[in-house]
Formats: sequence, C-alpha cells, structure tokens
Amino acid sequence: QVQLVESGGGLVQAGGSLRLSCAASGIIFRINDMGWYRQAPGKQRELVAVINSGGGTNYADSVKGRFTISRDNGKNTVYLEMNSLKPEDTAVYYCYADSPFVGRSWGQGTQVTVSS
Repeated sequence: QVQLVESGGGLVQAGGSLRLSCAASGIIFRINDMGWYRQAPGKQRELVAVINSGGGTNYADSVKGRFTISRDNGKNTVYLEMNSLKPEDTAVYYCYADSPFVGRSWGQGTQVTVSS
C-alpha cells in the first residue's frame, strides 16, 4: 500500500501563489508517474500536471506558464507550484502516484480557493 498525504492548500487572492506538496509513504518499490488532478464544484475531475520518474512533465493548457510540477524522488514527494492564480483555479486538488504492483494511489485532496 502507498499512502499519499497532501499539504499546502488554502485561500489566496487572485494573482497570488500557493505551493502544494504530496508525500508518499508505505511499501514503495518504485513510483513512476506522479501528478495532480483537480475538481471544481459541479465539474469533472481534470488532470492539471504530471511528472514521470525522469522529470518529464506535462500540463493542462489552462495552467501552462503558471504552474510548475516537480518531484524529489529521494523523498517520494511531488510538488505543485501555482503562480498567478485565478478564481477559476478554485478546486479540490488531488495528488496521485503510480506504482508497480500497487497501481494508482490517491491523496485525500486539499482545497484551493482563489478570491477575486
């Protein structure tokens, strides 16, 4: 089992910044992709950013140039640096990690609220 614990959400004004963290623990053989989804009220969950074990990244068009995903493989932790936040970024953000034999594990979610 892999457990993911998120931190760093909160309330911020438009134009501000937040940094989310997600630490994996448990019996970890290897973690391949790690990433972040988000879900706003009344909307489907959408992929925000993903990073593979080699550091390759991919972003949703809506966050390109504003968000940066990174990871520390030694700490099994993924980060999401969010800058120039907009009210439409308001959502619950969920991290995930893909591991052999375990599959996909999810964090509990952290609320990000951007006020206008």
